[in-house]
Order: sequence, then structure tokens, then C-alpha cells
Amino acid sequence: MVNLSQITCIEDLRVIARRRVPRMFYDYADSGSYTEGTYRANEQDFQKIKLRQRVAVNMEGRSTRTTMIGQDVAMPVAIAPTGLTGMQHADGEILAAKAAKEFGIPFTLSTMSICSLEDIAEHTDRHPFWFQLYVMRDKAFMERLIDRAKAANCSALQLTLDLQILGQRHKDIKNGLSTPPKPTLKNLINLATKPRWCLGMLGTKRRSFGNIVGHVDGVEDMSSLSSWTADQFDPTLNWNDVEWIKQRWGGKLILKGLMDAEDARLAAQSGADAMVVSNHGGRQLDGAPASIDALPSMVEAAGEHLEVWMDGGVRSGQDVLKARALGAQGVLIGRSFLYGLGAFGQAGVSKALQIIQKELDTSMAFCGHTNINTVDKNILVPGTYPTPFEAR
Repeated sequence: MVNLSQITCIEDLRVIARRRVPRMFYDYADSGSYTEGTYRANEQDFQKIKLRQRVAVNMEGRSTRTTMIGQDVAMPVAIAPTGLTGMQHADGEILAAKAAKEFGIPFTLSTMSICSLEDIAEHTDRHPFWFQLYVMRDKAFMERLIDRAKAANCSALQLTLDLQILGQRHKDIKNGLSTPPKPTLKNLINLATKPRWCLGMLGTKRRSFGNIVGHVDGVEDMSSLSSWTADQFDPTLNWNDVEWIKQRWGGKLILKGLMDAEDARLAAQSGADAMVVSNHGGRQLDGAPASIDALPSMVEAAGEHLEVWMDGGVRSGQDVLKARALGAQGVLIGRSFLYGLGAFGQAGVSKALQIIQKELDTSMAFCGHTNINTVDKNILVPGTYPTPFEAR
């Protein structure tokens, strides 16, 4: 029996989560599209970047505290929006939001979450959190979602721009991904090996898409939801939609899913407060660059107009440090917290955050810094880190 005191890295949490989470949901979180080349590169390309170790530097009084869009954070990390989080562990979004609140970092709820906006607000005493929105054909539903986010005390809206159409993830097709799992022989055999997960699900009523079912005309159960979602992601999404959402929302706006410098310049002109350099965890365009490789070009293109963050492949505090050195004001973590959630629930998410902060704090000190806000690319070994892509 493994306990939390024996967990020393995110990989430890991943191994346990793989044992405890049903295969279709573990694979949903831990996979990419097509060959999964971009999914693997996200993590691998961080390892190519080397840190300069400094000595005889006073390491007392270290701090990882900073801000993200004006919000004080314990470290430059926020929990990314991830769909089906409540299928990694019963009430998963609620548990992750509680862990983030206690740690002092932002939590982002996905439109495609199992727990609803109202669930998160109720179980976190209306502590401010962020909400992620997709552009859908049903604009009346989008308006209601935005209004519900306001009512739930969301302090920022995160608009995902890279999912007008869905990238093909082979494992989801092979596993017959559905929420809840269909009672096939294959699924029943797999579920029989996950008693902890099954007991948790028996103890909750949250097994569907809480932000959608009951809030959309004609969507009262899962049979109608599947056809609705297949038709709802809007392939006509353009910058006019961004402007419409910005005006409707009226608060802090984060644009997620940008990878090209030209799009970064458009984002800077849009009036958004931040953008997330992201290839959707390698789940959309396989063959796209790793997020960390695209980051320097995006920082250069954005200039001083908006904050630049990144996600994809962040599995350690050293990854956070490297992203910060290359100009990211902050990073979003998805799989790292999902592994913790699947392994140990809320305690596992807290453990993942503790691991990342400790690695960030220690590595920063070895590089000669005691404050995350003074870190820049001078902590990196020249020739080992990406530079802005050449202009075409």
C-alpha cells in the first residue's frame, strides 16, 4: 500500500492513477491525437533545456509568489480546464477546486466538466475561480453560460480557440469513451478492477456534464447530449466572436490555444488580458511544435499588450522555472493535477502542487535566485533553449 509520504514526483502519481482510474478515462487524460508526436514532444522538449547552476549565493528568504492577471498566486501556476475531470475521481472538479483554493492558485472549470459551475461555487464558499468557454453554435446557451459564470463569482473567463473541430484521439475511439461508461463486457471487466473508483461513483449523483444537461433545450439525458455536442462546436469561430464574448463577459479574458506569432499579434490587439500558448496537450494538431518551443516567438509577438502563459508538458517545478525564464508569466497544469486526483483525490491534487512548488523553489535557488519575479533566460545554458522562430 503506497501512501502520500512516499510520493516524490508527478510520475509516482501517474503510475498510481493508471492503476486506479478506469482505462477509458485514464486514456482520455493521458493521450494525444494521431501519432501522439506533439503530446510526447511537449514533455520531452522541456528536458532539452539546461539550467545554469550557481554557487555561493545567499539562498535565504526564497519566494515563488507572483501574480497572474493581477491575482496573487502562491506560484506561477494555475489548474487548467480539463474535460471529464469528475470521471478521474468522483466529484473531481470540486476536489481539485478545493485543493487549489487551499494552496493559493487559480482553478479553471471546463465547460465539459462533470461538476457544474454552481457545484464549484457552493463547495468552495464562492471563492473566485476561472471558467473556460467553448464557442458553440447555440449562442443563447453561451449567453446563459456566461451569465451563470458571473453568478458563480468567476473572476476570469478562459476562451478556448483551438477546438472548432475535434482532433482524432485513437484511444478514445478504441475505448468507446462515454460518460458514464456503457455496460459492455469489456468495461465491466475493467471496472471490476477499480473498486475505489466505483465506490466513489456510487456515492455521487454527478456522472454527467453538469454545465450542459438540464441547461440546454432538448438535452435531458446522455443519449441526447452526445448528438448535441457533436454538432455544437462552431467551425466558423473568428475574432468577431472573441469581441462579442469579451463584451458579453465584461471581465478579465484569457485566450487559450494559440501557437502562431501572427495569432499572438491578433490576440494582443483583441483587448484580452492574457493568452495561453497551447497545443491542447497534443490532442488537436499532431505535428505542431511543443508549446515550450513556440513560447519565445509568442512572447516576442505579444509584446507588452497582454500576459503570456503556456501549458503542455509541465510535469515539474523545473518546467515551470524554464517557462518563466523564457517569458511566460505563468503556466497551466492539466495532466499533473489529474494524475494526483486519480491517485488520491483532493489529497493527491494537493500533493502534486506541493511537489511542483518544492521543485520550483529548490531549482530557482540553485540557479542563483530567491524570487521568482527576478528569473529570466540568464538562468538557462545558451544553445539549449528555444529562440523565436524566424519570420517567414
